[in-house]
Amino acid sequence: MKRALPLFVLLTGLCCPSFTQAQLAFGGQPYGVRASRLGMPDAPELRLPDVDVAALEAEDAARTAAGYKGVYRFGYMHSVQLDSQNHGVWHTMPNGDRVWRVALFCPGAKGIGVIFSDYVVPEGAHVFLYNHQGDRLGGFTAQSNPGHQVLGVQPVKGDHLTIEYVEPANVAGQGSLTIGTVTHVYRSPGMGFDRDLGDSGACNVNTICPSGDDWRPEIRSVALVLAGGGSCTGTLVNNCANDSIPYFLTANHCLEGGATPDTWVFRFNWDSPVCDPTENGPTDMTVSGSTQLVANPGSDMLFLQLNSQPPPEFDVTYSGWDATGAVPDSGTCIHHPRGDIKKISHDNNPQAQANAIDVGSGPADCWHVFNWDSGTTEPGSSGSALWNQDHRIIGQLYGGAATCDNNVDDYYGRFDVSYPFISEWLGDCDTLDLLDPGYTVPVIQNDAAITSISNVGANICGDSAVAPNVTLKNNGAAFMQTVSISYWIIGGASNIVPWVGNLAPNQTVNVSLPAIAISTGPQTLVVGTLQPNGQLDGNSADNNDTLEFVANTPAEEVILSLSPDDYGQDITWELSNDQGTVLYQGGPYADGDTTTIEREFCLGEDCYVFTINDEFGDGICCTEGNGHYTIEGGFTTYVESDGDYGFGETQEFCIAGVGVPEPAGSIGFQLWPNPSNGNVNIRLSGANSGTIAWTLSDLAGRTVNFGTLNGTTVDQSIRLPGSAEGSYILRLRIGDQLVAKPLLLKR
Repeated sequence: MKRALPLFVLLTGLCCPSFTQAQLAFGGQPYGVRASRLGMPDAPELRLPDVDVAALEAEDAARTAAGYKGVYRFGYMHSVQLDSQNHGVWHTMPNGDRVWRVALFCPGAKGIGVIFSDYVVPEGAHVFLYNHQGDRLGGFTAQSNPGHQVLGVQPVKGDHLTIEYVEPANVAGQGSLTIGTVTHVYRSPGMGFDRDLGDSGACNVNTICPSGDDWRPEIRSVALVLAGGGSCTGTLVNNCANDSIPYFLTANHCLEGGATPDTWVFRFNWDSPVCDPTENGPTDMTVSGSTQLVANPGSDMLFLQLNSQPPPEFDVTYSGWDATGAVPDSGTCIHHPRGDIKKISHDNNPQAQANAIDVGSGPADCWHVFNWDSGTTEPGSSGSALWNQDHRIIGQLYGGAATCDNNVDDYYGRFDVSYPFISEWLGDCDTLDLLDPGYTVPVIQNDAAITSISNVGANICGDSAVAPNVTLKNNGAAFMQTVSISYWIIGGASNIVPWVGNLAPNQTVNVSLPAIAISTGPQTLVVGTLQPNGQLDGNSADNNDTLEFVANTPAEEVILSLSPDDYGQDITWELSNDQGTVLYQGGPYADGDTTTIEREFCLGEDCYVFTINDEFGDGICCTEGNGHYTIEGGFTTYVESDGDYGFGETQEFCIAGVGVPEPAGSIGFQLWPNPSNGNVNIRLSGANSGTIAWTLSDLAGRTVNFGTLNGTTVDQSIRLPGSAEGSYILRLRIGDQLVAKPLLLKR
């Protein structure tokens, strides 16, 4: 059967070590993204077993229906042993660098994450992870998890993942990698994987909203925790010495599934920059790994020390706490429900002690939140702190029934019960206030920032202008009443519009900009701020934001017609311009449905690359059907294939003459066949006379052939026996008028 692909990887179990998000990348460029140009061998692909997603989703639904508020699970973990000595392929580059690569395929996965159970990377070496779509993580180095030999890496979108290790010649043989766990992401983990931000319950409130105004310092102490193929929440806590040791409080039940905290990852400051609508925040402020100091199931407490102190640029705080057991007047929770961007919830009434409560992980002594007045909690909120009216932690979330539809009865493990187990690290003080290490620069009165640009698509079709919306944020201490907003397309003129209002510190407002003229091709829009309140901006580092997009104006409508074989799940494709920007992509499709698929492309005058892949390697014709495809526009066939391409094929084509005016008499022409073997038929249209000159140019603009046509003869032919295979532009010139069409030669 077509589905029976070989398994090249020895599976040692089904679900053991934890899955995490990778940390502290130090940049760099992997060789593998240019493998074909560099003459590198293909990375061997290892297929992992199929995952029964329906069964996993049914388990998740049953847990939710039972009111179990635990880890928000999004991944299934395959336990493997893939090492750099016995798997993958090594290649030595001309400069002496040794490169090891291996590729993973998890059929149907939304993303793939890995844990390196052995991570020994000498100084100067780098580890990268990337997918077919160009998403990339790394480079990870010896400093990504200093002093430890394990590393968890966040999932990369898609069902294919390549791991690359680059070892300089001067440290050859000193490194070793072993992948111990591969996580098959079967539902979106809340990090931009095919789901909107704000996918948690609609009653949840972003921390940037007014509801969070009194809790700005505490918000900076909270982190999303990625552990065991799922997520929780936790909080940095202060100690009596006020010395910034990164102690971290979360829930004991976040250890579910045998996950070990040494491979967990902690993401700080993942907050929406605007109240509504929810927008993405920074995703790179993460710390990898921790040491478990103590756990107490009797208060559902897990106490950790992060392996690395969050660096100054994270600007974290360390929350205070109250170990007296005094009944609070009110409660506040800051958390990541369903792995979503950070939220805040409030109970404006006292909580009560409720001991020996069991909501799924055994009896624990808790604080009982009777009813949330604002927000709620959900799976993934587990471990998030509960603060009292004095802004001191009194517990962490154990579980409960609260939802947006029935917002009652949540339970938090009591900090006063946990304190005897953790006092040797925190010190002997019954209450303690928050510590702000003061990493930020002194208070800046006037600081205006652009935090996002929206209302501009990634691919602009036929429009000659865009009208962006931008988010303006007041990062200063003074109310912002005026600011100038500058905007320009790189390479074009700069424009300025004034903004007038009364924006409070840390608040945002959406601003609509005037229309901006655009031209065809990749473009970068820059928006910035100038002179908030008529003063010099105290922090120029946050003034500008940029947005890249591709414009096609004027544009031609081009249609892909794809007839799949019986196994559409194997088919993926993408269309990119010759700068490598992916403009369109599609697949996989449903098995058993051979209905022709049509996709409309809006393309400008440029050259393009169409790539189609088949996971099984038998194309879309012949053995499992009679598939084929074409790309056509008007009277021109730009690309055609009988589908017999094995694992895949790439075809180049060019579009020329879009929007070029035709000369009087409606001069124009058709050419066929295209692709051609060198004999090209020409059909002229319109009233012509005299001689028409033609030239054939390559994509670099060099003339490779030329000749003349009789303007009074409708059907003629051109022979191109000496031109090599490839993409060309055929131009006909009548006087000072020019008509052009792309031509692909295939011998």
